Amino acid sequence: MKIGKRKKEKDLVPSQPYTRTTLITQIVMTVFAILFLAPLFIIINYSFKTKKELYLGSPLSLPQSLNLENYEKAFDKLDLATTFFNTFFYTAVSVLILALLCGMTAWAIARCKRKFFKFAYVYFIVGILIPYQALFLPIYTIGYKLNLTNTRYGIIFMYVATGISFGVFMMTSFMSTVPVELEEAARIDGCSVFKTYFTVVMPLLKPAMATLIIMEAFQIWNDYLLASLYVSKKQLKTLTVAIQSLFSAQSSDYTTAMAAIVISVLPIAILFMCLQKYFIKGMTVGAVKG
Repeated sequence: MKIGKRKKEKDLVPSQPYTRTTLITQIVMTVFAILFLAPLFIIINYSFKTKKELYLGSPLSLPQSLNLENYEKAFDKLDLATTFFNTFFYTAVSVLILALLCGMTAWAIARCKRKFFKFAYVYFIVGILIPYQALFLPIYTIGYKLNLTNTRYGIIFMYVATGISFGVFMMTSFMSTVPVELEEAARIDGCSVFKTYFTVVMPLLKPAMATLIIMEAFQIWNDYLLASLYVSKKQLKTLTVAIQSLFSAQSSDYTTAMAAIVISVLPIAILFMCLQKYFIKGMTVGAVKG
């Protein structure tokens, strides 16, 4: 009995002592967390203020009351029902296509040892090194000649084309953690190539898929340059393009703009919270591999 009690007491003792270095590290990280959260607090704070409180009060002063008129104005001025649907549609379809294409391409590159697949991997790596902002002119020229501008499938195609290089690179590096023996056993059992991928390989890629979905969704949801370049029709505009219209040289409605920013952030924040567990696992996989 005494031995059992001693073991339990030892289990309760922390393995690492609480040192001064740990305390300093926690203080520094807390300060940085506050600095990063300060802009977010100011945006949310401004979204509930009136214009009078905005210009006469301090940026850190709290509003006298929770003013929801800014959110109502944001719905009306941004035509939120249309712009929100457009942004969600572009992001969801583009991310879905990227997840499927990048996973299958990375699997082929990782498992096939021919020179063509090695060249393809290098080709995708080169695509990461070239910023897509430098390719705006040829991208627009090709899209215009193929009648892809001012179309939903055109902007989705552009998002897939500009995001596939990074997706293949990330998924290929993760593919080394997938045991080859499972695929060999599936082939022995009579599984086809597609069935092997979708039933054996793909379920093991959940952390990498979640990481890819979050990172690409962040970029596509918040994108302004491609959306403004490819779309000029009002019924096809995204949230970021619509929010930019609230900032002009003549007059700027900052309180309504801040309310619109809060609305646009919510879906991505919810997505991250839902996939956070897989995202952290996908970012740290292989870190302690040896």
